[in-house]
Amino acid sequence: MDWITWLIVGVLALVVVVTGTIVLVRRRALPPAQQRPELPAEPESGAETDVVPEHVDAPVAPATTLERPEAPATRMARLRRRLAGSNNPLARGLLSILSSDRLDAEVWDDFEATLITSDLGVGPTQELTEALRRELAVDGVSDPGHAKAVLRHELLNLVGPAMDRSLNLQGADGKPAVVLVVGVNGTGKTTTIGKLARVLVAEEKTVVLGAADTFRAAAAEQLQTWGDRVGVPTVRGPEGGDPAAVAYQAVQRGIDDGADVVIVDTAGRLHTKTGLMDELGKIKRVIEKLAPVTEVLLLLDATTGQNGLIQARVFAEVVQITGIVLSKLDGSAKGGIVVQVQRELGVPVKLIGLGEGVDDLVPFEAEAFVDALLTD
Repeated sequence: MDWITWLIVGVLALVVVVTGTIVLVRRRALPPAQQRPELPAEPESGAETDVVPEHVDAPVAPATTLERPEAPATRMARLRRRLAGSNNPLARGLLSILSSDRLDAEVWDDFEATLITSDLGVGPTQELTEALRRELAVDGVSDPGHAKAVLRHELLNLVGPAMDRSLNLQGADGKPAVVLVVGVNGTGKTTTIGKLARVLVAEEKTVVLGAADTFRAAAAEQLQTWGDRVGVPTVRGPEGGDPAAVAYQAVQRGIDDGADVVIVDTAGRLHTKTGLMDELGKIKRVIEKLAPVTEVLLLLDATTGQNGLIQARVFAEVVQITGIVLSKLDGSAKGGIVVQVQRELGVPVKLIGLGEGVDDLVPFEAEAFVDALLTD
């Protein structure tokens, strides 16, 4: 083989060596290949999974729709029929005098008996009877329109049209008004407080509820349910805890929130238990370390009659009652207790409950009450 052939072979060998070296260097310079992540296995059809993919929004609970309470000004017209003559024992007794052919001694005796059994009381019954006998002595009931006008006038005088029945909802020094609600077991106190909150919300007031009835297991839960329906916060404490402490915290919450009114529920006090009555006095004193109590409302069941008056006397000895709330003042009640309890305590009936509906609590109006009783 001549020298030219060796030269060609040498050049080719050199090219091969150089090329191999370049490839080797490039491979060493490259970063190691990255491992491709594995995707999670797709769940089988119908299978449940707790994993929410990042790109999918988690389901959002629907917003609670707050109820809009009925305005108090419209309630009495709707509820007035429940006090009408055909439904109420007191009303039937009053209307009976207008349907008599003549007013003799027997008619007046029956009239008095009917009013007394309707819880009007002996004193008010005698006053009303004497006034009617005097006014109707000449014409009797020959002119039904005149006789009814006389009856309305005298009855309205008994009910007390001049009494101030407004709620004192003006707090001192920018603090909220504090309404303390008291009453015995079974009068529907917690429910009535929930309805009162609705009345105030309908009047554009901000409210805080205090569940100071810590002795009845369901009381706080029940009150909070009422509040939640209209967007009113409820301050609660542990079951069996100190009611005065809960009341204090509720008022403090009202001050912190700038609320207009704080309504404090209390345990249903049996008027025979002196210790519980003392506790009620303690609640009021503790509240007033923060803010004055502007209203103390006594809730009475209108169907209890004379027993309700006994309860009223005992509560008035413990706390200064400023107003009365009569629940169940519909067809089952005798109605005369409105007059009698006002005379007993010297304070007005401010609110009445006329049914089971959530907006069946209304401000008491003397004229509307009397007109409803005299509606056939």
